[in-house]
Amino acid sequence: MTQNKWTQPVSPPPPLFVGKAERDFVKQINDEIIEHIIGQQLLYFPVDSERTNYNTLYGEAINKTYLPPVRVYCLVEYNGSDRVQEEYGSDNVYNITVHFHKRRLTEDQNLFVRLGDFVQYDDMYFEIVDVFEPRYLFGQDSDFADGTSLEVTAVCRQSRKGLFDPGNRM
Repeated sequence: MTQNKWTQPVSPPPPLFVGKAERDFVKQINDEIIEHIIGQQLLYFPVDSERTNYNTLYGEAINKTYLPPVRVYCLVEYNGSDRVQEEYGSDNVYNITVHFHKRRLTEDQNLFVRLGDFVQYDDMYFEIVDVFEPRYLFGQDSDFADGTSLEVTAVCRQSRKGLFDPGNRM
């Protein structure tokens, strides 16, 4: 019986053609397309976690304090509206999905998308109700390279008038 001269490598080889230079190139192209060609933008109102008074037991805050708004270029997808029946009639509540370029937000603008933050788009205020990171660079898993994805997606629901006060800032 012959010896098997092939052995399993200790760690798998890195994916082909996806190094730091390729990730930087993809970031540059995405920045140019989103900002200079598409040009959709919104104002992002992050919650000021240092000045907001959170409940010690539940971790919630009735009155939140917001940092000054940040202009963010992104892709905004309109998802229609929901008709809500209230005590004194019906109301339309609009829904949008916002696709942020993750590296542009985190590295260049030092901004992190979180639940409960607000955005202003088309003269309406929306609350972020869900956040997820669906797309990875070239289909690579989160174990790849620095473990970051390509985009951050925020599902937003229009806030009622009076619920969000953009003047309640630092």
